[in-house]
Amino acid sequence: MSGLALALLLGAAPAPLASPPGASKDIAGACAGRDGWSDPAPPTHIHGRSWYVGTCGITVVLVETAAGLVLIDTGPEEAAPHVLANIRALGFEPRQVKWLLMTHEHFDHVGGMAAIQRATGARLAVGEDAAAAMRNGQADAHDPQATWLAKYPMAPVRVDRTLRHGGALVVGGTRFTLHANPTHSPGSTSWTWQSCAADQCLTVAYADSTNTISADDYHFTAHPDRIEAARAGLRVIEALPCDVLLTPHPGGSALLERLSGRAALAQPRACIAYAAGGSDRLAKRLAREAESK
Repeated sequence: MSGLALALLLGAAPAPLASPPGASKDIAGACAGRDGWSDPAPPTHIHGRSWYVGTCGITVVLVETAAGLVLIDTGPEEAAPHVLANIRALGFEPRQVKWLLMTHEHFDHVGGMAAIQRATGARLAVGEDAAAAMRNGQADAHDPQATWLAKYPMAPVRVDRTLRHGGALVVGGTRFTLHANPTHSPGSTSWTWQSCAADQCLTVAYADSTNTISADDYHFTAHPDRIEAARAGLRVIEALPCDVLLTPHPGGSALLERLSGRAALAQPRACIAYAAGGSDRLAKRLAREAESK
């Protein structure tokens, strides 16, 4: 067992360490030409004690704390073994994961949650509006993608804690703050936490999707409440404390390139620009629907 893993088991603050041998310094190169949801990617360092352990097409984040590991999202069910392998490649064991968090209640991002929960024994904390879908494995009936998502049910999972907008889960001194932003789905959630390395502390914002897509039979203009919810969610993302932006699909923020040093990891106004892109896509979607009437 690594010294860092032992420190986590004993509840002590992890000591600084060099990048583990299993971590990649060029995840963009490793994933070149591949962006599938289950395409294997090597683990890589984000900042401080935050790590990327997902696939080439889906972001999964591991955060080390003095009281154990926190995992955000899991990818689809078929990616769960790969996520667990990436955790081990960093020198940890899955049972060191104490809490599971999530962005939104769709199978491509949390379809592996039941398998990961079984392997780790970890507790799951979610936003209030995602709890029912996670407990029953079925999409919210008000989700614009509901009729399509019905073809891809998820295994139900145990929800141990629900949090309201602005609520927080504190693990080993690290505060994970929940920001409800129902743009992509009714339960869409972003998370922020502080990451420190040497004498630099940054706020990491794992901001949920800003895409307002739907099943073919859904029309946003017939659901003004959903339009307003989407706009409200975009305003939440725009206002996030956001030194380092992470997104559920890495391509949504050139994340793999930034993790590989091909662009700056921390970018001013990143969340503002990310939200603006979502606002533009929503406006174009509403315009197309209006033209087709």
